[in-house]
Order: sequence, then C-alpha cells, then structure tokens
Amino acid sequence: MASIRVEIRIHGRVQGVYFRGSAQRRASQLGVAGYARNLDDGSVEVVAEGEEARVEELIAWCRVGPPAARVAKVVVSRGAATGEISDFEVD
Repeated sequence: MASIRVEIRIHGRVQGVYFRGSAQRRASQLGVAGYARNLDDGSVEVVAEGEEARVEELIAWCRVGPPAARVAKVVVSRGAATGEISDFEVD
C-alpha cells in the first residue's frame, strides 16, 4: 500500500486535554510516523506519514480526540510522503 503524508489542523478544546500525547499513542499503535504540536491560535497540528489506511485511521481518531477534548473542526491537507520522519514525536 502507498504511503501518504497529511497535515491535520484540529480546532476546538484541544490544548490542555492530553491531545498530543494521545495522538502519539494512537499513531504508535497504527505504525504512523510524524509529530503533534500546539499552535499559538489554540489549535493542534498533527503531521503524519504512513500507509494510507493507517493514516486515515489516525485522521478519524483526530476528529474525536481524547475524552476531555471537544473537537470543533478538522482540516486535512494531503500529499506524498517524504520519508523524512521515522517515528512520532510531541513538540
């Protein structure tokens, strides 16, 4: 299966609710590489690379997030994998 790269911007109550750590755990379970970081506007950015089906599962997880999160909007940009990322980190 082909590898893809996505940049996901998650809006809502997503900071201070363990969103990044939970995203890291879910990505690791799926075998997806990338990173999650808080942005100044209160959103969270997740960049992920991996097999398309597994990345799609991560996107679906981001639409819900951890229990304390309240996701209002998710914006996804898709592209070709770069292969530059080898595991999933939290910034």
